[in-house]
Amino acid sequence: MATVFLGLGTNLGDKKNNMATVVRLLAERVGEVLALSSLHETQPWGFESENAFLNAAIILNTRLSPFGLLNVTKQIELEMGRKEKSNGSYKDRIIDIDILMYEDVVIQTYELTIPHPLMYKREFVMKPLAEAAAQVVNVAGETPKLP
Repeated sequence: MATVFLGLGTNLGDKKNNMATVVRLLAERVGEVLALSSLHETQPWGFESENAFLNAAIILNTRLSPFGLLNVTKQIELEMGRKEKSNGSYKDRIIDIDILMYEDVVIQTYELTIPHPLMYKREFVMKPLAEAAAQVVNVAGETPKLP
């Protein structure tokens, strides 16, 4: 089993329902949920939009490989109505699932980079991630292994 840290975001449609749906699908397809942050309302980052985001972080245990996890998260995004991932330009989205960390694994390929290269620059990622990681620390009595 591997511990994975994911960032979640939505700024279209019924945002609270989008978050509830993505958490349910991740629990069904990825593995046991260890922690889930509260929802954080944030302004768009990297583009202009009138639609605020809801962001959260989730920590799960999984048997999936990093690339297996990527495939599952892409499939969930498609099923929820996401047309395509951002390729240098950002826009409104019904759901976004980012793999932030996968244990202490480091990967740098065209399709997957772990740890997420911009996570440390984004408060909307780091604040929910710190909240979720604190839940794991409180439950386990020890600090989760971070890269």
